[in-house]
Amino acid sequence: MAPLVKLPVAGAELITVRIGDQQFAIDIMSVREIRGWATSTPLPHAPPYVRGMINLRGVILPVVDLGARLGLTPTSADSSSVVVVAEIEGRQIGLLVEAVCDILPLTDDMLQEAPDVGAAEVRHFVRGVMTTETGIVTLICLDEMLPPGAVPATQPSGGAASAALSDRALATA
Repeated sequence: MAPLVKLPVAGAELITVRIGDQQFAIDIMSVREIRGWATSTPLPHAPPYVRGMINLRGVILPVVDLGARLGLTPTSADSSSVVVVAEIEGRQIGLLVEAVCDILPLTDDMLQEAPDVGAAEVRHFVRGVMTTETGIVTLICLDEMLPPGAVPATQPSGGAASAALSDRALATA
């Protein structure tokens, strides 16, 4: 079984989000802000888990449906849905979830390896699992949310050059 990588240390805080009946944890150090859902603008030829893009104070941000990206049922976006703005490898993306649940302090004995089910995809997205009073919480790896070279956030002055860059990035997705 492959060892876990880039694990948060004991004392770190994790933010838990809900997708369907499951809870997932994200290292709070990756979270930049939490926003209510606003209708996104679709991106032509984007992967099915990319809901579109939103304008975040002049920066165009891709929005990923976290449920769909994790192979679960896509999120039904409505007024109670939330976009968690996260920084991944120096770029910001929005993660669409049903709700933000709690902040969970990580203890030494809390995190366990994910069960080995023989699927490499699990290791791409899951850093580990935790048992809490409310059930099992899955710690996810944000580094895999967008494929390499996918849609970076675009600055307001991006213009045609940024559009061409985004087109090339989506073509490789």
